[in-house]
Amino acid sequence: MRFRLILAEALSGLRRNASMVISVVLVTFVSLTFVGAAMLMQMQIGKMRDYWVDRAQVAVFMCRADAATTTCVNGVASEDQVAQVREKLESPALAGVVRDIRFETRDEAYANVLALMGEDYADFITPEQLNETFWVNLVDPGQTDVIAEAFGGMDGVEEVKDQMQYLDPLFSALTIATYIAVGIAGLMLIAAVLLIATTIRLSAYARRKELGIMRLVGASNRFIQTPFILEGVFAAFIGSVLASAAILAGVEFGVQQYLRGRVDFVTDWVNMRDAAVVIPLVIVIGLVLAAVSAGFAIRRWLRA
Repeated sequence: MRFRLILAEALSGLRRNASMVISVVLVTFVSLTFVGAAMLMQMQIGKMRDYWVDRAQVAVFMCRADAATTTCVNGVASEDQVAQVREKLESPALAGVVRDIRFETRDEAYANVLALMGEDYADFITPEQLNETFWVNLVDPGQTDVIAEAFGGMDGVEEVKDQMQYLDPLFSALTIATYIAVGIAGLMLIAAVLLIATTIRLSAYARRKELGIMRLVGASNRFIQTPFILEGVFAAFIGSVLASAAILAGVEFGVQQYLRGRVDFVTDWVNMRDAAVVIPLVIVIGLVLAAVSAGFAIRRWLRA
């Protein structure tokens, strides 16, 4: 009976402040959608990094005829220098670092460039302009410095490059975009908290006579506060459900049906399983913030 009375009071408050409740729902919806999007973006960055870190290689470029480095003073790397690099890569000293190696000749590099750029580039590029290259896969992708230190100053080696250095700016830009989304979401959550608190205070003011009577007849503060907290929680829950629906729609239509077919270099996208992890967190965040802000607002009102 007591629970039904509290629930009836909460529903009555929602009806009396319908416009403010709609505002709370919309602000909560937008803010939690940004929160969920930021979580999914961070998951996507993690998936992309894991994929490319596992496949990124360290390239040991052998000297070309026109190389200007001090290790290439004799011009093109000789067969002995190539053999020394191969022997060192296959040595027991690097057995725990190097997973496998692949040697690419100038002709193979030339064919790969034409396959990538098109046959029109045959008039501008010759095999002699390209390096013979050892492509090295590591057991631990974080040990690229070991290869750089081992071959950086070796005769016949023009340069040692880690492919991940080309991807780091992309991951940095995506991370900054995530931070921006989190910042916007934080501002929107603050707005939602303030709006919930304002709604609760207005609701309490509209029912000030009822609250006075309840106090006179000995109603506890918890009994008085609970309907107001439920008002905020109900509004936030509706906003959370709408945000969850927006997240599911974004993953299904935005990621799976649109981006997956248009972005080839990403093979592992966030999916419904990832959304199923994010959605409960989004709902919990919405409900907790609503309960805390509503409880704080009504307690301050009752003290006044």
